[in-house]
Amino acid sequence: MPGPTRHRRLLVLPTAALASLLALLISLVTPPASAAATLTVAQAINGQGGTGTVTGYVVGQPTTATTVLFGGFTGDTALAIADSRTETNTNDMLYVQVSSPYRASFGLLTNPGLVGRAITVTGTLSAYFSHAGLKSPTAMNAGPTGGPTATPDSYYAAATGKSGAALKNALHTIISTGVTKLSYDAVWNALKVTDQDPSNAANVRLLYSGISRSKSLNGGAGGNWNREHVWAQSHGDIGTSAGPGTDLHHLRAEDVTVNATRGNKDFDNGGSAVAGAAGNYTDADSWEPRSAVKDDVARMIFYMAVRYQGTDGFADLEVNDAVNNGSRPYLGRLSVLKQWHAADPPDAAERNRNQVIYTSYQRNRNPFIDHPEWVPAVFG
Repeated sequence: MPGPTRHRRLLVLPTAALASLLALLISLVTPPASAAATLTVAQAINGQGGTGTVTGYVVGQPTTATTVLFGGFTGDTALAIADSRTETNTNDMLYVQVSSPYRASFGLLTNPGLVGRAITVTGTLSAYFSHAGLKSPTAMNAGPTGGPTATPDSYYAAATGKSGAALKNALHTIISTGVTKLSYDAVWNALKVTDQDPSNAANVRLLYSGISRSKSLNGGAGGNWNREHVWAQSHGDIGTSAGPGTDLHHLRAEDVTVNATRGNKDFDNGGSAVAGAAGNYTDADSWEPRSAVKDDVARMIFYMAVRYQGTDGFADLEVNDAVNNGSRPYLGRLSVLKQWHAADPPDAAERNRNQVIYTSYQRNRNPFIDHPEWVPAVFG
């Protein structure tokens, strides 16, 4: 006998509820849209407006619409990025505001080693310093190190655990490999970057005299600045051809007259005050730089003695404990240079100059700036 008939009730949803359910079902079967593509610097410059994520290389600190510091940084609130780590044309740079949460990690005064490193920034694509920019960042991330932007620790891996002659030879190989050599003419423009006055981007800061002088006053006349060879050219006849005679790690901007007064003298304490260069002293065979740069000078000399060991067509340069070395490939006085080095560790300006030479010019570093403890390990 058939059972009783059962009637099924049809559930009818209100229109609004039905629409919400339909949207939910669609969302479950539809893959999420991919994130917006990361922009190059050129794309960000040409597409100002809205928000965006941009990747580029840190090249400097913008100070005006047309001025960027490539060294001697003065603040932590702005940086310039470009599609090339060696870019110098401000038209091809994006100016990035560095807001307070990111200054400890991305401000260039605090982190000059960021120059040449790739970073990715998300924020509002809006003019900054009246220049194409990115403001109010919501994310800032540094890319991996490697190649020309390798960290000092990875750069010096082959020197780890060594001392004495073994350390010197390992460092020689490291700082002589993959080096870009400049022409003597190219040194002029390079010094305008490496020796830029941090307080005036139109000037260079002279090594011995400490004077700030217009970049345009380079030459050989009185009142000009020229290219001082801290390792004097006559000590080993290093000349001005590409190599030790054009190596930025020991070439500095200096007043023509002061440069001539220093001549080819070795370094030592004592002598008479040098006119036009307060704090410097000299006698018949030696030169004492002002206190602020004695340590810098010492580390330049130590670099040259390790970089040039007679294996690449140039003399084997060595530091000894004498003065009046003349044209021999020696420079002294070692004991005094070691004292100068130990008395004053590398500061931010010296580390930044080392980094700029590495990333923008020669692709090598001064190991005694990165590792001051290696001076006694190499030179006793």
